[in-house]
Amino acid sequence: MAGAPPIGLDIGSSSIRAVEVRRSKDEYSLVNFGQFPLEPGTVSAGVIQNPGAVTAALKQLWAACKFGTKRVTLAVTNPQLVVRETSIANLPAGQMRQALPFQVKEQLPLAVERSLLDFYPLEQPGDNPTVRGLLIAVPKESVVTLVQAVQKAGLKVKGVDLSSFAMLRAASRLDAQVEAIVDIGANITSVVVHTDGEPLFVRTLPRGGAEITESIAGRLGLDTAEAEALKCRYGLHGNGNPDAVAALVDAVRPLSSELRSSFTYLASGERQKQVTRISLCGGSALMPGLAEHLQEQLGVAVRYADSAARLRDTRKARERGFDSFVPSAAVSIGLTLGAA
Repeated sequence: MAGAPPIGLDIGSSSIRAVEVRRSKDEYSLVNFGQFPLEPGTVSAGVIQNPGAVTAALKQLWAACKFGTKRVTLAVTNPQLVVRETSIANLPAGQMRQALPFQVKEQLPLAVERSLLDFYPLEQPGDNPTVRGLLIAVPKESVVTLVQAVQKAGLKVKGVDLSSFAMLRAASRLDAQVEAIVDIGANITSVVVHTDGEPLFVRTLPRGGAEITESIAGRLGLDTAEAEALKCRYGLHGNGNPDAVAALVDAVRPLSSELRSSFTYLASGERQKQVTRISLCGGSALMPGLAEHLQEQLGVAVRYADSAARLRDTRKARERGFDSFVPSAAVSIGLTLGAA
């Protein structure tokens, strides 16, 4: 497997997911996959709270799945993640990276010395004095903690990528529509809006399935396990109890409101893009009735993304439960696509 792409490694709030592929020309064949559960609180909203537990879980995952390499590409997200469109001076790549902190420090809510910065160009700069693109900033400490926890498991970090960009590579449909890919996890929801693969808008929402469960439990006087069972089994279709349906609708309302405000902001911004399709992924997106409810509330067609559409040779993996793995695997799959 020498020269194979690094394994895509996504460390989420509820589990660790890893995907191994083989690349030939422009095709990616699935070689192996696996996931390992994490205790609640080990990772919260993309930030590792218990590095030792993450390291131990990674060792167990590699021992159980027998991956062909220890080279990995990591995904990062964070409630303080900043992704915004801006223009910076058109400099050679090396000089641009060095000058980036000085060019953008007034645009950031984070101190540049405590941030990791990157710039994703949205145009060919040519001879123009400036280049338009997406400024990316994430707290440095959280990324360092992530990398160290992975390295202590004996793995070699070959790259770090934004979760939203990995999700875009795996789950996007490339056409003229303005598509919003919405990955609903346990504690965090990642949103990336694009047209034909070009990102227009990225946002991280501190909301997810755990918040919905807590809201249901509080409204109906249930314990967490009962509320989770109600959410997963019946969802917004309801169990015949009007109070339960009302509780579920109320529990989802903050998330749908955040999505609506995000899309309104994009439509009224400089580029004035109207979202025409929503693609859902993430484990918490599987709540029965959620897609139909969001379509009704937001007035936009909603579908489920096929995060494995760009992978080949998945038949044997499907016999091992790959179909149940895929809904939560957009990031881990996307990390492998295009990886060097």
